[in-house]
Amino acid sequence: MSTNGISLRVKSIDTIRGLIMVIMALDHVRDYFHITAFSADPLDPSTTTPALFFTRWITHFCAPSFMLLSGISAYLSSQNKTTAETSSFLLKRGLWLIIVELTFMTFAFSFDVTFKTIFLAVLWALGTSMLVLGLFVRFFTPKAILISGLMLIFGHNLFDLVKATPGSGLDLFLGIFLKGAGMFVPRGDGGTIAFLYVILPWAGVMMSGYGLGVIYNRTFPEQKRRKLLLQSGLAAIVLFIVLRLVNVYGDQAPWTAQTESIRTFFSFMNASKYPPSLIFTLMTLGPVLILLALTENTNTKLTRFFTVYGKVPFFYFMLHFYLIHVLTMIAVLSSGYTWEQATAPELFFKFRPTDFGYNLGMVYAIWISIVLALYYPCKWFGDYRERNKKWWLSYL
Repeated sequence: MSTNGISLRVKSIDTIRGLIMVIMALDHVRDYFHITAFSADPLDPSTTTPALFFTRWITHFCAPSFMLLSGISAYLSSQNKTTAETSSFLLKRGLWLIIVELTFMTFAFSFDVTFKTIFLAVLWALGTSMLVLGLFVRFFTPKAILISGLMLIFGHNLFDLVKATPGSGLDLFLGIFLKGAGMFVPRGDGGTIAFLYVILPWAGVMMSGYGLGVIYNRTFPEQKRRKLLLQSGLAAIVLFIVLRLVNVYGDQAPWTAQTESIRTFFSFMNASKYPPSLIFTLMTLGPVLILLALTENTNTKLTRFFTVYGKVPFFYFMLHFYLIHVLTMIAVLSSGYTWEQATAPELFFKFRPTDFGYNLGMVYAIWISIVLALYYPCKWFGDYRERNKKWWLSYL
């Protein structure tokens, strides 16, 4: 297969990654600007609205998609490295992402100079998954890594049956590595560490992506790859529906019949993200695999637009979070809140009072404005990185 074919395949990955990162910004804008973001669950089938449910539900695709694509990208990158070099890069990048989460991202979340709460979220999950993948790469083949990743995805819900004494060592281990749905662990200095993403289920998704990367080898037939992606995506969707209908295994929160059929549907689709259940993973990654197949040779204005963001995910992620929080601060203070109210000690996120916010229409307007405002900075940085092959740019 030609070098041009390789370029198109990488571009399709960047396109899907850019799409999910644009969608991701919607959830973060909703967190900071929607009136009920801190007072109501947008996925509660008994109280939500169709528009609000969809706004939150569509963003479920972001984290698992990014994990899968990061695994595929790690495999593609490994083709130009030795096994030791690939492992070393993954370990160093994983540690770097964890450091960024502890510092720059925790501050981006909270704007709290005291770091009263340290948030371990997406970058923590990415970083720890890269550490796990980096270790596996050193000792196992891509096929073995794929099998191990699938075992984690399909089997980790078995640990839902394990009941640990609250506060025990086993409870802490399970909460951090396997079944935590948001664990707040006290620090010795009076602060708190918030483990929002568990390690091993997310690592399983990244490892599966790494193993899947072999179908992007130069010698792998394009038609066979697209067929395999389509079949795998459809199989994941069918299995999601079957397991969800059976309602026995694969998710910590079984769906229940509601007073209205639309609300029963909401309950059915409300798979658990914290931690990512088997059903959640099948629901989100099935469509992504199909999109990878359908966009491989697509080159339109829309795909080029998304690719701009997908080529610089770390740069975009950091920039958009700080921009959202700065705009929130401006909006809150200009709305009549005092500095004391906006930075009250009980607020996890400074400059985000619980009773502040706008309707959903305004949230969408702010989201679109932020995404468009970041287009040219992302395009500039992407072009700069392509022109300057410096080692440190691979970490941004």
